[in-house]
Amino acid sequence: MDLFRKAILHPGPPQDFALQTVQQAIKPQKQVKLVQDENQLLENILRTLLQELVSAAVQSGEEIMQYGQPIDDGDICRGQIPRLLDIVLYLCEKEHIEGGMIFQLLEDLNEMSTMRNCKDVFGYIESKQDILGKPELFARGKLVMLRTCNQLLRRLSKANDVVFCGRIIMFLAHFFPLSERSAVNIKGVFNTSNETKYEKEAPDGSSIDFNFYKTIWSLQEFFSNPGSLTPALTKWQKFSSSLTVVLNTFEAQPLSDEEGSAINLEDEGSNFSIKYLTSSNLMGLELKDPSFRRHVLVQCLILFDYLKAPGKNDKDMPSDTLKEEIKTCEERAKKLLEMMPPKGKEFLHSIEHILERERNWVWWKRDGCPPFEKQPIEKKLAQETGRKRRPRWRMGNKELSQLWKWADQNPNALTDPERVGTPAIMDYWKPLAEDMDESAGIEEEYHHKNNRVYCWKGLRFSARQDLEGFSRFTEHGIEGVVPLEILPAEVRSKKYQAKQADRSKRAKKDDTRGSLQQVEESQSATPPANEIDMDGSRNENEGSGAGGESDGMMALSVDVSQGDTTATPDEHQKQSSDGDGDGDGLEAGQIEAEVGMNNTIVDGEMDAEVDLDVVA
Repeated sequence: MDLFRKAILHPGPPQDFALQTVQQAIKPQKQVKLVQDENQLLENILRTLLQELVSAAVQSGEEIMQYGQPIDDGDICRGQIPRLLDIVLYLCEKEHIEGGMIFQLLEDLNEMSTMRNCKDVFGYIESKQDILGKPELFARGKLVMLRTCNQLLRRLSKANDVVFCGRIIMFLAHFFPLSERSAVNIKGVFNTSNETKYEKEAPDGSSIDFNFYKTIWSLQEFFSNPGSLTPALTKWQKFSSSLTVVLNTFEAQPLSDEEGSAINLEDEGSNFSIKYLTSSNLMGLELKDPSFRRHVLVQCLILFDYLKAPGKNDKDMPSDTLKEEIKTCEERAKKLLEMMPPKGKEFLHSIEHILERERNWVWWKRDGCPPFEKQPIEKKLAQETGRKRRPRWRMGNKELSQLWKWADQNPNALTDPERVGTPAIMDYWKPLAEDMDESAGIEEEYHHKNNRVYCWKGLRFSARQDLEGFSRFTEHGIEGVVPLEILPAEVRSKKYQAKQADRSKRAKKDDTRGSLQQVEESQSATPPANEIDMDGSRNENEGSGAGGESDGMMALSVDVSQGDTTATPDEHQKQSSDGDGDGDGLEAGQIEAEVGMNNTIVDGEMDAEVDLDVVA
């Protein structure tokens, strides 16, 4: 403890001597960070020292934060207690000691101080807000700081210490993040302890309407606890009837512009009203006060907004008839606010904006208070909206530029005889042949046939060195170009024997289809026998000499089409006599020559078909 007393009086910034003082006092196992037992020992020493300093300050009659000889820390002169707090804060910030120790000392200091001294202590807390709010310290001491501020608020008077209470609330709002759930009323509990007391019986000699007095002040019971209206229908009926009386009175007694201008809204004192007096003697004056009327009407809008708030269960939601009543009363209240001087429209617009923001908060709490903070987006080298510039290469493209660069680095690369070397076709297709072996277990993604550059180069090599393999590309694909000698035996037998069997079956099927087609054509070209007889009899009856030639040609064509390739001598003689009768018929030699040619053609076609069948 004596070491820390000397350290407090040491001039200069805390980083010059703070860590050395802790090492001399505690003698830790580690040089720069204390373990749990060492932290507890140091905390007890510091709390005891702080208590002694506060006791000495109280006995001397000096203010706590100004007690002792002023010490120059480089910027300003401080007392001994702020000096001690600065040393502990530095050690906590650098993680030499436990981070929550500074918060514990601040809580002890507030508990030992009077309200006058608490203002100075809280001023020190406000000055160190940025350091206390760092993540490594905030996570350790946020609950202690919240407890300290709540204890201060309980000790302060809401009427006399309004400014100090506001400072504490503003500090909490800045110190805690926006999504901190400790400051959020998740369940929506109302402050039912805030009761409004008013006169229950009319005083003697009162000149006001006492029933209206009780009616308007009875609304505060429902305003303080809006959740009690929906479950009990009787309470809503009572509230609705009381509110109707108040709205009717406001509408029957509108305020003039002179009465509205009597209160200046720009004056700070005119807007600062915590609670109105409930004396019946003041009822007449309060009715003429536009601020009083606006307080009542704004409370009505807040209550209606709560009843229509999202996120409620079906049981808590109002019925259809209740919704209509709420809508009617809400429209009347807004109309009164709009007509009320001064600046009624502006005031109504501000209230509607505030209620809209409140509904957003309700949705946020209903969703479980998700955090508002977002991680910062990393800065990109090029802006998304900006136009990207295409890279410019020295030789026109990336590949040529890289080759040129390699040539500069290695001049012998261009004269190397192995630089221009075409690989053998067997060596080049060997990786693809290994991939085709199913026992190798090569995945489809890493198969060489999926590499377009590899396949394109291989086709060029095959076109130069293996033209037979290159011709198999159209039928078997890229795998068919691989030479048969390097293919595995299983792949060779499975792939190509199946292809040959399919090709032979296809050839036989085509031959069978062709022969059937020829038979059908010959049958369709041969006329029936009765048609021939009818034509012959018609020609004989007509006795026309011009039909000799046509008869001869018809007989020849019928014989050839029916497959009778050998004509008898009698038929030749008859045909020749018929031709002579006309004078311009065909010669017998010509007919024989044509018949011979037909026989030769038919025999040749039959021999060719037989040879194809044998080959197949």
